[in-house]
Amino acid sequence: MPNRNSQEWMRLSLRTPGIFIFGLVMAPCGWVLNLTATVAPNWRTLEDLPDRPSNEFIEQGIWDICRSVTTSTSSTCGLEDSTYFGNEIIDVAQGLMVASLVVTLAGLAVAIPGIRCWKERPNWVVAGLGGLLIFISGVFVLIPISWYTHILEDISTVTPRENVRVGYCIVLGFIGGIFEILGGFVMFIGICRCCGGKNRGEVRVQETGRSRFSARPQSQPRRVDVPSLSRDRSPAPSSVPYIRDSLDDDVSFPRAKSAGPRSVDTSFTGRPYDADL
Repeated sequence: MPNRNSQEWMRLSLRTPGIFIFGLVMAPCGWVLNLTATVAPNWRTLEDLPDRPSNEFIEQGIWDICRSVTTSTSSTCGLEDSTYFGNEIIDVAQGLMVASLVVTLAGLAVAIPGIRCWKERPNWVVAGLGGLLIFISGVFVLIPISWYTHILEDISTVTPRENVRVGYCIVLGFIGGIFEILGGFVMFIGICRCCGGKNRGEVRVQETGRSRFSARPQSQPRRVDVPSLSRDRSPAPSSVPYIRDSLDDDVSFPRAKSAGPRSVDTSFTGRPYDADL
């Protein structure tokens, strides 16, 4: 197949390609979720603590540990637990989560100038590299989240516990990481033209011209038969009696009844009043 340069391809629309819109929506949403998962102290929850009230539980994150009760919204944070923070997973999670936030911002900073929606043609290579950075940031999130979930009950701590539950930070981290992976991957596939240019919304110039002109058969002009307006008209004197006779036969109007003799009133004039006058 002969090599084709970019001049032989034409975009079907000047709108921002859909792959970039999808990536620019998913990446910021994933970044916000990952930020919440990073700073919130709820990667796991310790419940049913011995020698403690039944409504008390401990929330452990990668930066802080808090004690809370189910009957109140206030929490006591800043608890010391050198055993918990000494686990290897905590150091790895701190480094990768922060790196993910930084790499996501870097990916957006690279992708936005590459998309350049203010111009006719985006820079596909630069935008694709931005999508690759966003994809890598999503991987950075899923590594510590998956590892922490796998060894959830094996992470050592000085706090004795009976029940260990997954915190909401794990859920937010999974969702945020998947958002970034999907958004980055969709943006990255625009770096190369595939599927006949459908991923970029482009078609070959030759195909466009052939589909618009040569591929469409020329339609033959249709012959339209116009009916003649000349008609044989019957003479006017013969049509008028017909109309008059038909009206006399079909339509009959009721006649008004003649008024009968009226009574004579002589109360005022003293003379009889004739109604027929």
